[in-house]
Amino acid sequence: MHRHHRAATLTATVLVGTLLAAGCSSSSGGKKSEEGGADASAGKASTPRMTVAMVTHAAPGDTFWDLIRKGAQAAAAKDNIKLVYSSDPSAGNQANLVQNAIDQKVDGIALTAAKPDAMKEVVAKAKAAGIPVVGFNSGLDDWKKLGMLEYFGQDENIAGQAFGQRLNKLGAKHAVCVIQEQGQVALEARCAGLKKGFDGKTETLYVNGTDMPSVKSTITAKLKQDSSIDQVVTLGAPFALTAVQSVSDAGSKAKVATFDLNKDLVKAVQDGQVEFAVDQQPYLQGYLAVDALWLYKTNGNFSGGGTAPVLTGPAFVTKDNIDDIAEFAAKGTR
Repeated sequence: MHRHHRAATLTATVLVGTLLAAGCSSSSGGKKSEEGGADASAGKASTPRMTVAMVTHAAPGDTFWDLIRKGAQAAAAKDNIKLVYSSDPSAGNQANLVQNAIDQKVDGIALTAAKPDAMKEVVAKAKAAGIPVVGFNSGLDDWKKLGMLEYFGQDENIAGQAFGQRLNKLGAKHAVCVIQEQGQVALEARCAGLKKGFDGKTETLYVNGTDMPSVKSTITAKLKQDSSIDQVVTLGAPFALTAVQSVSDAGSKAKVATFDLNKDLVKAVQDGQVEFAVDQQPYLQGYLAVDALWLYKTNGNFSGGGTAPVLTGPAFVTKDNIDDIAEFAAKGTR
């Protein structure tokens, strides 16, 4: 697995180095259905102006997606791309956003396939319209079946297995894996991988990720109900920080570890409130997804021969190496 991870990281690193050599980058703001692109005064590609739609399943207020968007905006600024970002946690609504992009005759689409079945029809329509589609973040097992050109992200099952193996070394015996969106393939794969890699007992706890007070009370109730739980595994930084509060409220001795980062989570790792985090490099995912469409449209390039994904993780962030990342997290890029 380590050889696999090194090779994947090398692939992403080489690609990023090649892309960054093409020009400098900047960023601009963007939320739902907002546009972000190049600063006219900044260095950028001399290729014709393109329009790329990025459509994700982001829930409102989830800071993880800010990192995705910043990476996408940096690539758009470099590549002379008009970036149109939109999101909706509802799979049906997300598919409608993709359809809107097709109707607007964009030059490329980057999307997340958290609910792959919902994306099947619109990806086919995009291909029929001659619009290349790349996947990122969610849908590793389905991107080729959906007919997407490339995929950038983390093998969530392998990441979950590595997570479980790390818990074994830390001596954990009973873990609860908290899923904030039932049926979301990447999240389900993380917990499935955890169960496979962890030698102890693993339970799954579903919470409503759009209602953080409910997340807190549900985790608290679970910890009060079962004092044998010694490990809480969350699948996003905001949920880890909430789980820390739940552990305190429940009077539990459970430890908290998580997938994904944000600047507040970095401080929690530094302070020892959270044991470790798994970083899938969302900024890199957003950057590569947009840049790949530019490379394909302007030079016919696509990574992995269209058959292999570009893996951006997993990488473990612990108290031992968190200071190396803290500076970038403060800038909002890690």
